[in-house]
Amino acid sequence: MKKSIIALSVVISISTPLMADQHGHGAGKDEHALTSTFSYQGKPATQATIDANRQFAKQLDFANNKGFEETRKGLIAEFDQETAAIIWNDYRFLEGDTPDTVNPSLWRQGQVNHEAAGLYRVTDRIYQVRGTDLANMSLIRSDSGWIVLDPLTTPMAAEASLRFALNNLPEGGDLPVVAMVYSHSHGDHFGGARGIQKLFPDVKAYGSKNITKEIVDENVLAGNAMSRRVSYQYGTVLPIGETGIVDAALSNAVTKGELSYVKPTETNHTASIESWDIDGVEFIFMDASGTEATSESVAYIPEMNAIWGAELTYKGMHNVYTLRGAKVRDALLWSKTINKVINEFGGDAKVLFTAHSAPIWGNEAINTFLKLQRDNYGFVHNQSLRLANNGVVMQDIGWEIQKIIPDSIQKAWHTNGYHGTYSHNARAVYNLYLGYFDMNPANLNPLPSGEEASKFVEYMGGEEAILTKAKADFDKGEYHFVATVLNKVVTANPDFKPGRDLLADTYEQLGYQSEAAGWRNVYLSGAYELRNGIQKTVLKANSADVVSEMDMGMMLDYLAVQVDASVAQHNSFTLSVVLPDIKETYFVEMSNGNLNNIQVTEPRKADATLTINKADIDRINLGQAKATQLLESGNAQLTGDQSVLVKLQRSLTKADSAFSIVPSQSQSTAQHSHQH
Repeated sequence: MKKSIIALSVVISISTPLMADQHGHGAGKDEHALTSTFSYQGKPATQATIDANRQFAKQLDFANNKGFEETRKGLIAEFDQETAAIIWNDYRFLEGDTPDTVNPSLWRQGQVNHEAAGLYRVTDRIYQVRGTDLANMSLIRSDSGWIVLDPLTTPMAAEASLRFALNNLPEGGDLPVVAMVYSHSHGDHFGGARGIQKLFPDVKAYGSKNITKEIVDENVLAGNAMSRRVSYQYGTVLPIGETGIVDAALSNAVTKGELSYVKPTETNHTASIESWDIDGVEFIFMDASGTEATSESVAYIPEMNAIWGAELTYKGMHNVYTLRGAKVRDALLWSKTINKVINEFGGDAKVLFTAHSAPIWGNEAINTFLKLQRDNYGFVHNQSLRLANNGVVMQDIGWEIQKIIPDSIQKAWHTNGYHGTYSHNARAVYNLYLGYFDMNPANLNPLPSGEEASKFVEYMGGEEAILTKAKADFDKGEYHFVATVLNKVVTANPDFKPGRDLLADTYEQLGYQSEAAGWRNVYLSGAYELRNGIQKTVLKANSADVVSEMDMGMMLDYLAVQVDASVAQHNSFTLSVVLPDIKETYFVEMSNGNLNNIQVTEPRKADATLTINKADIDRINLGQAKATQLLESGNAQLTGDQSVLVKLQRSLTKADSAFSIVPSQSQSTAQHSHQH
């Protein structure tokens, strides 16, 4: 029985593998990885990068200051010391001139985003806090209080932003927040929910269709890989400044910490357009799922003639595929949904406000903006498929589409690739329709990356010969191929320091030239880790709080992705899981190395039966209870074959939260490197 109790403690605490790094544990493979960047400083821009950025600047319309003007409009109160300290103060360097180490278009986007510095009036009864997180917090005055749209990324940011708003609103600052609405399933739009709930415990949550399922799919089932990749896309431990992070495209930065989640009491139903009354305010919600997020809705508020655009648009081009990894989005559906917004709501709209960027005022300006956004995603979809239908393959399609961007799109600031890019979005369209394989037989079943790299190095005359050629190409500014070939060298021999150093220098220059914030951060994060080891993840989407809001089927699905099939094939069993407090029962079967589950109406005959309240499972995952205590006290029971949970425990693995993205040095070499 004791083994079963221990096994239950491990199995039932399914958030444990997710949480290792959040409390300073699990340093990963490289024990010498740096956890601070205070002493880290990037290198200067090369002349090739300086020339490239100056040439890029020639195509930009710096005389158009509309973005700055719209961001400044409606300011009611500038940040106080507490709210300015969250993000804004760290980015005051953007108030200077464009440095050589930053693409001039990205620098301007950072400056526009930095203008967001307080509480703003959007229109009668609608306000926004902008500049405290990646997203905007919007507040709408309702009959008995306030409705918060998108409560930011972390409880800390949400609580501080809301306190600041209530202290400075020109009306109703003493009234409660009665509702919060999540526009979609991305963490910066629900992750601060507990911060709102802390201040107003009776707040009700509303969300888009299937939002909880999509949050779990993105942040939990693939959560470990996602969190690691997020650290690259957002450069979470890079230094802030001219050789590090300068902007996050959607705003200056995302706050750090753990996401929270309050499951909505109501979500959009099956209708594509439906009217809701939330505390006396009519919202006409339109389903936008499959566009910017797999679960998303926009809305029209008739009495205010306001379109709530969620993240269907922002003042830049968005991701059809996001670099951190997520389900590929449908660019055609995206374009058609914007068109639907124009046709359903565009006739009467007087203001468009969204989850990122500043609002747009005036009916003509709104429709002009939306039409260009619509046509931009339509362009990416249609031209990517036209190119693909003419045999252009995934590796080439991103380069080709950039040659045919229409002048009207090219010259508009709000279609620039700060978050998404034409390059990786075109590849996303290709992937959605045709998958990763380009039908070239050489790419059908290539060698594993390490073996392939070793053969490349062998064929090219060895690492020293390659390094000599790479140095010459680096000096000529031919960074793309230098990155490709040196990646082969360093993959084949991660301890070849001259190759690591030059590859890091190469990534750095590519980052300095990138217009997209994500591209810059990925390149610079790669350079950082080549020089200093693996960085810790500081933003965790798959927190215990998010896990606690999952239903039991989702939890069992998450257990299934932790199963090692080579071990599990020898540990078959059946298990009935009974949850008395919510009157649910699940039949769980381990067979053929795979863990299956299905909800059933009555317990089925199984090798063992576990009876436990769902509330107690949530308490365990939140660290408020222990499985051993529940079993010993009789609040949970395991009957039948006591070895079932031991078999399950034996089959489970723990994901490496600090896996290598760029090739890692061996421990002895890394230790020697850090000593010098």
